[in-house]
Amino acid sequence: MKRGAVFLDKDGTLLLDRPGGPEVATMELMPGAARGLRRLSAAGLPLIVASNQTGVAMGRFPEQVLTAVGQRLFEMLSEIGVPLTGFWYCPHHPDGQVPAYAVECGCRKPRPGLLLAARQHHDIDLSESWLIGTALDDIEAGGRAGCRTIFLDIGRETGWRSGPYRTPDAIACDLWDAAAVILGARSPDRAVSKGGR
Repeated sequence: MKRGAVFLDKDGTLLLDRPGGPEVATMELMPGAARGLRRLSAAGLPLIVASNQTGVAMGRFPEQVLTAVGQRLFEMLSEIGVPLTGFWYCPHHPDGQVPAYAVECGCRKPRPGLLLAARQHHDIDLSESWLIGTALDDIEAGGRAGCRTIFLDIGRETGWRSGPYRTPDAIACDLWDAAAVILGARSPDRAVSKGGR
């Protein structure tokens, strides 16, 4: 029987966003993340990371680096008692400097390809799933895939571009707050209007 899942953006949502690209040695969970992840995991929800990794296409780091990043993510969550179901990423960007990755693709958020691939691989019911992210491109990808969405308002979004699927179902300040919305402990009473806060 298919089940719902929680999709998580990586940088700024799950992990502190460090300048300069992914470094396994400096990976650190966002404040509130460990408590929120434990809460979601205890409820039996699979946790899946879905991340744009533009640095590959731009030539800032090779795709192989993301294998080590994924392994460390699994380890970090295991260390706090939380199983990670999957790590999915898009290495593409149409303006990339590395020809093999400088393509239009279906997996780069705001397109829903990462979530659709994860659905197939993990047997996920997207209509029962949530996506949590810090950018409206995350929100749009989740909406296009049929998920409910939560915008983490940590001050990262600069392009308040309106459009279909870009209004989240709720706003939260961290993953603990987002978990409360998902599990019904807090009403999704805060919303972003299309085109702005």
